[in-house]
Amino acid sequence: MSTYLLVHGAWHSGQAWERVVPLLTEAGHRVLAPSLTGHGDKAHLLGPEVGLDTHVDDVVGLITEEDLTDVVLVGHSYAGLVVSGAANRLPDRIAQLVHLDAMVPVDGERATDILPVTQVLIDLAARSDTPWRIPPLPELPPPGGLFGVTDPADVAWLRTMVSDQSALCLQQPVHLDNPAANAIPRTHIHCVGSEPEGFERRPVPAIQPNGTAAQVRELETGHDCMITAPAELAELLLELG
Repeated sequence: MSTYLLVHGAWHSGQAWERVVPLLTEAGHRVLAPSLTGHGDKAHLLGPEVGLDTHVDDVVGLITEEDLTDVVLVGHSYAGLVVSGAANRLPDRIAQLVHLDAMVPVDGERATDILPVTQVLIDLAARSDTPWRIPPLPELPPPGGLFGVTDPADVAWLRTMVSDQSALCLQQPVHLDNPAANAIPRTHIHCVGSEPEGFERRPVPAIQPNGTAAQVRELETGHDCMITAPAELAELLLELG
């Protein structure tokens, strides 16, 4: 039995994994899909002081409190920063690091460094009455949709779980200064076929930090693959467990 810890991206909540969790548990694995501070059941905790460090603390705290080991740690989108920071602090508890259509940082990088368009969102919010609150991205015409979700029923469901994000989440640098974390195997899962016009994905280095060849998998679906392709995503994750 493996332990999967699924970490949602910016503006989302742990509810986003609702279609994936039962597929992993039915295969005999333990699965946790928490909401980060400021989201889901913790939305009331959102404030200007909530940042990337807060979310790394969330994940580290959960792993420690639940005494989790051999964790398959999955970070979607912005949470690529979160899981990288958590793995840096608890490398001996992580069996596999999975970047799911995620931001993949190097030491000291911010979300704004990896995805410069996030600075535009920060600048827009700065002109508002609550300059620290970044609202969710707007729905785009197909194939963009709402975070890559285009089915009307799924879009309506997704709207029930997305909420504002603190600007500090996108501005704080991630700390990746623990050499022991380099030994963790990692897999990159890319959602392809529905990328916004002009989108450029940062190339995955051919060699992982642990010296092995990069493991890159693709899903032909939108960005929120846990909603649009839960069975296909679960199948890939089960190969890692």
